[in-house]
Amino acid sequence: MSTPRVEQPDLPEYMTWEELEQLPEEIAGQIELWEGRVVWVRRGPAEHQDFTVRLWNALYRCSREDMSHNLEHCWRVSIETNVFFGSNGKSDYVTPDFLVYRCLEQEYQDIRAADVYVAGEVLSPSNTDRDVEAKKAKYASAGIPWYWEVLLGKGPRRITVVRAWVLETGHGRISDGVTPLRPANYVVAGEWASAATDGITFGYPFPIRIPWTELAF
Repeated sequence: MSTPRVEQPDLPEYMTWEELEQLPEEIAGQIELWEGRVVWVRRGPAEHQDFTVRLWNALYRCSREDMSHNLEHCWRVSIETNVFFGSNGKSDYVTPDFLVYRCLEQEYQDIRAADVYVAGEVLSPSNTDRDVEAKKAKYASAGIPWYWEVLLGKGPRRITVVRAWVLETGHGRISDGVTPLRPANYVVAGEWASAATDGITFGYPFPIRIPWTELAF
């Protein structure tokens, strides 16, 4: 559940998870820790939450259909859930708008990046390119295989484009002497525009078929 936005207090630049837990929930819920650095999370408008829930419902349906036919598969689909980086510790994490991850062994278990198949963000018109690229780089560096972007439009309010990005397993040909800025990155593997397609059809990490009518406002 999204927390109401309140005035940002004066906090230190770096905090631990244990220190974050001492803050009121309405404050802590607006923060991610990037290797201990305090990152304030921009909360989107009501439409952002609405479309996030619609997409969660659709992905959940697709995951259940796959599990009914492939008993060896076990998927979980969640929204606004912390994903912790590394094998231990909790002071480096982000909170995707939606995610697909493997079923965990214990109830209420922390989700690690190694458990996640898809991390997704619903991008409102107020999101900046800088913020989007920074978070995408975090997901890529953690080795999450798939990253999804959902772009919203207005007049009328709707999902305009969904993009599925796949993690590169090796770099393409680059000029001699040039070193990539990041060790891992995503490339677009699928793109669906609501004005030009009937819906989203994709095969990973499980068969996904979502008509636009299922995501309509």
